[in-house]
Amino acid sequence: MSLTQLSTRAQEGINAPEVNVEVHISNGLPAFTMVGLPEAAVREARDRVRSAIINSGFEFPARRITVNLAPADLPKEGGRYDLAIALGILAASSQINASTLDQFDCYGELALSGECRPIAGLLPALISSKQQHKKVIIPHQNEPEASLIEGLTIFTSQSLAQICASLNSGHPLPQLEALDARYTPHFECDLDEVYGQYQARRALEIAASGAHHMIMMGPPGTGKSMLAQRLNTILPLMSEAEAMSSASIRSISHKPVNADNWLQRPFQSPHHTVSGVALVGGGSNPKPGEISLAHNGVLFLDELTEFDRKSIEVLREPLETGKIHISRAARQAEFPAQFQLVAAMNPCPRGCDSIVSCDCSAEQLSRYRNKLSAPLMDRIDIQIELPRLQSHELLNRKQVKQEASDVIRTRVTRTRAKQLQRQSCLNSRLTNHQIDHFCQLDETSEKILMTAIDKLKLTARSYHKLLKLARTIADMADEKNIQKMHLLEAISYRQQDKRPL
Repeated sequence: MSLTQLSTRAQEGINAPEVNVEVHISNGLPAFTMVGLPEAAVREARDRVRSAIINSGFEFPARRITVNLAPADLPKEGGRYDLAIALGILAASSQINASTLDQFDCYGELALSGECRPIAGLLPALISSKQQHKKVIIPHQNEPEASLIEGLTIFTSQSLAQICASLNSGHPLPQLEALDARYTPHFECDLDEVYGQYQARRALEIAASGAHHMIMMGPPGTGKSMLAQRLNTILPLMSEAEAMSSASIRSISHKPVNADNWLQRPFQSPHHTVSGVALVGGGSNPKPGEISLAHNGVLFLDELTEFDRKSIEVLREPLETGKIHISRAARQAEFPAQFQLVAAMNPCPRGCDSIVSCDCSAEQLSRYRNKLSAPLMDRIDIQIELPRLQSHELLNRKQVKQEASDVIRTRVTRTRAKQLQRQSCLNSRLTNHQIDHFCQLDETSEKILMTAIDKLKLTARSYHKLLKLARTIADMADEKNIQKMHLLEAISYRQQDKRPL
């Protein structure tokens, strides 16, 4: 009888709990039993592993083989356990030298020929292996993703035979070196392509500087979508911690992750037919939705009123908490969702110039505006209306030079750095205690704010959002305290949701 233990990691949300692969070979009738809550793809590993071992030039033991994937109460899925199971069987049958196997976490699916195939969701597992100071063996096709991890010893392999030859001979496998992911961002669009709309451009910079949510209302063709699509071009690059968190979500969502895109903030723009589950995530085995894919980046909802109301209402809790908890009958998962919401809509069903000069009936306007609930609008910091461009703005567009995205991005980066240095978070994420400390007003400003609250009938949440917005405007002006002009500008961005029909 022989017993061998190896380690690998499962996938549970964006976490990667450790899984011990225990292989026991004993006398008795030939059998291959696998326990430890294996799902269908894991149970099928019996046939993949048997063929891979034989086609790699080794003997598959004709005895009783028991494989236990511990802990027993953690569901196991996918083909990521194939390599660990195969190495465990070969070690238990004394066909390979297992003296160094306890130093490694092994990941990889096996083809019938013994070739190592890539697995999805590898990045969270590698992060956990690094925290436990373990070495790892991965398929060579996962190199682009794995090269982002610094401080982790990563060996790559093309086949089971190559790994076994390395263990028996003592010659190490090829080692992967971490890549230098620093680069200059390149975008296909730029903010200097947007003509006119100076107030909207100003509001967009404020939103970027403090990570404030924003909605733009205006007739068709006023540049709402163009502005929103260029918000990503004025945002600073992510820090390494932010990039690793966003890359982990992309990894478990089967999205490509490499050094060319991992520092750039994500931009998600789902179609208005998207379901609520697709937005927040879900499934019997919970997967991330659009809001988690937009973590640390932008979620753009174009034609907001065309979305199903039940779908967009699911955004209310994530907008406040920055995370989403998904519960199903047998599985639960929590995904980060610290996204910046930007939305665009027409002022009325017919797309008139404004709701003031609209020809739609009161009933049509009421039905149209009721597609957006007051609690959702209350969570949006900046609400502005874009006017239709005048003829002279279009004809003279080439004579007026607009600021490019990289110029604005420099200012946004400086403003955000100031906030992080002062309070360790962006202004939109200030707690109530921090608001009381960092957003103090003088007596004149307090009177103005109280008048605005009474006339616009703002909620306590709107009151806090006004203070956060004014704090961002003051930071952009390099002012230590919030001035009267900063508060007035902040109030001007909060009137749209209270304008009468």
